[in-house]
Amino acid sequence: MNVEADRANVGEDRLVGLVAALAFPERVAKADGGSYLMVSGTRAEVAEGSGLRGAPWIAVAAADRPVGKRHARVQAGAVVDEDIARQAAGALLDERDEVHWAGGDVVARRVERLGAVELASRPLADADPVLVRDALLEGLRREGFGLLRWSADAGVLRQRLAFLHLHLGEPWPDVCDDALHARVDEWLEPELSRARRRADLSRIDAGEALARLLPWASGEAGRLDELAPERITVPSGSRIRIDYGNPEQPVLAVKLQEMFGLHESPSVAGVPLLVHLLSPAGRPAAVTADLASFWKDGYNGVRAELRGRYPKHPWPEDPATAEPTRHTNARLRR
Repeated sequence: MNVEADRANVGEDRLVGLVAALAFPERVAKADGGSYLMVSGTRAEVAEGSGLRGAPWIAVAAADRPVGKRHARVQAGAVVDEDIARQAAGALLDERDEVHWAGGDVVARRVERLGAVELASRPLADADPVLVRDALLEGLRREGFGLLRWSADAGVLRQRLAFLHLHLGEPWPDVCDDALHARVDEWLEPELSRARRRADLSRIDAGEALARLLPWASGEAGRLDELAPERITVPSGSRIRIDYGNPEQPVLAVKLQEMFGLHESPSVAGVPLLVHLLSPAGRPAAVTADLASFWKDGYNGVRAELRGRYPKHPWPEDPATAEPTRHTNARLRR
């Protein structure tokens, strides 16, 4: 074995690599998942059987991009090491804090890069709060406001506000995702700036935060329960929850007998509710937005179908003048 010759060859190869790297510093590339990533950000592939294949670092002297291929193809290059890469592309060497949303949470690292190539990183415990906040906003944009803590009441509040904005407009706020992102400073602070990770978002009470968007300044906020009540009193005296899931026309699901005697469909903010009339078992029997027409034209068919199935409940011939009830005939006779 000629040790001196081997050393000479190694020295010559290193010199070739240095020259190629200095000539084309933007083409210094690091092995990355089966291909090479140049410091310029271009990804390149090395042909099977090439002496460059498997080297941790190379300097690309010539490359092309075949039609239909995503990556460049290395035509000529030289093996280099990281020291040469740093020396040749030193103008692109940078160390900075990187904080972003990845894998469902905030990832904070101090990263050393050579252009587009990551050299080293370490976790960052004291990340800039501004960068953390931006990362949390990125997470909310990607995954939605479901990252916050939504109680049932908070969800209903958002639906009620969407209904009022659709039918009455300002000052009732738009609460679609895009609108909420545009006004995040108004309703998610100061909790958002205090948060550091996903778990902190899940502790933010979405309902309490949304309430900040109510039109307090104009005094209209106090009319929320008047214009879009959570529940409405029906003729039987029951207080039934309104479903605002469809803001164009909210739904009132109520047992048919509890609506006897009511000639006009109930409405909120001037919008007639879509009434789902239920059987005594709570199953849908009819749907109407015009109760008077239903009593006149639709009730007899429902009565004929259901009174034999539910004989213990009242099925008067004239529901428009009957006494509303939530009880059976036996209870009514007492």
